[in-house]
Amino acid sequence: MILPIYIYGQPVLRKVAEDITPDYPELKQLIDDMWETLAESDGIGLAAPQIGRAIRLSVIDLDVLSEDMPEYKGFRQVYINPHIVEYDDSKTDTSEEGCLSLPAIHEKVVRPTRIHVEWDDEQFQHHDEWIEGYLARVMQHEFDHLDGKMFIDHISPLRKQLIKSKLKSLTLGRYRCGYKTKAPLRAK
Repeated sequence: MILPIYIYGQPVLRKVAEDITPDYPELKQLIDDMWETLAESDGIGLAAPQIGRAIRLSVIDLDVLSEDMPEYKGFRQVYINPHIVEYDDSKTDTSEEGCLSLPAIHEKVVRPTRIHVEWDDEQFQHHDEWIEGYLARVMQHEFDHLDGKMFIDHISPLRKQLIKSKLKSLTLGRYRCGYKTKAPLRAK
């Protein structure tokens, strides 16, 4: 089932998500719904808070980029209870980011190119790895959602001031996008 994407201004996007256990109700169905929602919205990553659930669950599909990035051919991964343990700040990269919860907003974000991450997969097998490159950027973006953060929290105060009216429009429900959304409660 395609779920609505929660838009900037929804309180769940600012909550710190909680770890889950294998007996989380209807977890497999929720994961299937997240994959379907992600595909419908043409995104590469989706975190549970973006569909209104304050739980530590995210899906990432880099296969959609495999024409330009062949190393990600077939890459589709579920991350349960992911936590970034350490950031290697010795090398950073600046790239433009966008977000399904922030339609039509794109900003350059500086992030470390290497991170140490722990997570469980769909079978609750534990993983503990150093991740590099583009996947590290996507993980940081998605896992920020699990900590109540968004990519705009990583831009300069000046840039944030310049997009203030766009952010206000989102909170008022004044936006357009080609996927199912849930506007903030204060939207009229």
